[in-house]
Amino acid sequence: MGSRKKRGVDTLRDTRRGAAPPTKRATTATLGESEIVVSDAVGRLMEFWGFKRNMGRVWSLLYLTPHPLTAQDLQELLQISSGAVSMTLAELTRWGVAKKVWVQGERLDYYAAEVGLWRMISRVLGERERAEIVAAVDGFERAVEVLDERRRSTSVGKDDRARADFELRRVRALLDLAKLGRTLLDALLSSAKVDAEPLARFLLGSGRDSSGG
Repeated sequence: MGSRKKRGVDTLRDTRRGAAPPTKRATTATLGESEIVVSDAVGRLMEFWGFKRNMGRVWSLLYLTPHPLTAQDLQELLQISSGAVSMTLAELTRWGVAKKVWVQGERLDYYAAEVGLWRMISRVLGERERAEIVAAVDGFERAVEVLDERRRSTSVGKDDRARADFELRRVRALLDLAKLGRTLLDALLSSAKVDAEPLARFLLGSGRDSSGG
């Protein structure tokens, strides 16, 4: 398996020989242990959050590589199909956690990872989690209106009115919780707009640099 992977990467290099300086096209034939461990860990996290595992694996490799990579590079290194790589890069680009970059002298598309971790997380939270919380708030508010109308109606019996009162108290508690979540998330996203990355680095450890520098 290793020799086949190496031949594939060597062929990849040969087809682009002379198109760019070697430092831009340096591609390892196999992943190192640290790269495998990190890509698997991020892949599991992405899957837990409802994304595809390959999104985490591809992003991790882009993040850990000091130069942009092509779809072919990723296919060779991760040993996944070209279709999977293409779909994964499209999704990562749509979410803003990877970007297409231009490499002088090359016709192929190159990709690099978003390295501002705080900005990346806040972007995903803003587009997905906040939308779900807002939808929940809207649903709970509608339920409160319906229940309030039911308990005030003269056409319902005593038992129905009591049940409406009970549900109304419970739904209002859910509504308050959802509104609190929305407020906290909005505050988090607002801090991200002024770039909380330096603060995040300080809290996580001033000796670590999320940009890789």
